[in-house]
Amino acid sequence: MDVRQSPSAGTSPDGRSEESWSVGRLLSWTTDYLKRRGSESPRLDAEVMLAHVLGWERVQLYTHFTEEVAERGRGQFRELVRRRAEGAPVAYLVGRKEFYSLALEVSPAVLIPRPESEFVVVEFLAVTKAVEAPRAVDVGTGSGCLAIAATHRHPGAQFVAIDISEPALEVARRNAARHGVVDRIDFRLGDRLEPAAQEGPFDAIVSNPPYIPTGQIEQLEPGVRDFEPRLALDGGPSGLELVAHVIEESVPLLKPGGHLILEIGTAQEQPVRALIENQHDLRLAPTIRDHAQHPRVIRATRAT
Repeated sequence: MDVRQSPSAGTSPDGRSEESWSVGRLLSWTTDYLKRRGSESPRLDAEVMLAHVLGWERVQLYTHFTEEVAERGRGQFRELVRRRAEGAPVAYLVGRKEFYSLALEVSPAVLIPRPESEFVVVEFLAVTKAVEAPRAVDVGTGSGCLAIAATHRHPGAQFVAIDISEPALEVARRNAARHGVVDRIDFRLGDRLEPAAQEGPFDAIVSNPPYIPTGQIEQLEPGVRDFEPRLALDGGPSGLELVAHVIEESVPLLKPGGHLILEIGTAQEQPVRALIENQHDLRLAPTIRDHAQHPRVIRATRAT
């Protein structure tokens, strides 16, 4: 199949005259095409892109399954399919990603939010449930997903959200405004915890830091390696350079009883727990595992 032969008016993929291109037929053809090109979720990819082009929710594709898609829409869809077949992530192609039931803007300036990162938000909400107005820091905020989801669910939470990338902060600010929490998140440009160093103590510090070892970056799937920001992936030679700094810098900024909540790579549980154990004022909690039972989030509490 050649994507250039896809969904043109009144023709089949092989160029023969045929019935019109309905929503259902477009989805079927595209699913097969993307599957052949290695997509792990070809049907979902096709649905998200077609719904985006049509300005619909995905469920509307199935209530309009036999409806013909106009040539203009097919042309836009065809271009997205071409780029997806070349490896571009769907989230960047449509400019958004759902995280904790919130639609967030994403661009190549920010890491695409993953469902696994929602465990950081769940843990934050659990440990601050009894705190009326928790003050927190989000280190390496990117799209703002952690701070925005947390403040959206906790009506009293306030965050300082830090990132080293101004383009990432611009995306995060727009996301916060879209979801009505921009007045409770102070976005700051800077490295690690330095922009918040004079404003503690805090009830919590959360982070999904870069934790991929530099030598493993080239082994990542192409959609990640070639499209997502290297700055948000590269954790240095061991993968734990920034993690170690965040752990060390968090101690004087946390209130007694305050919490450090970190997302980790699946092979990093013991090394990260060892780094925390070296901080005498931090007490480790059990590691939180994701839905696949991989170690995903480590929490520690500052001693009282």
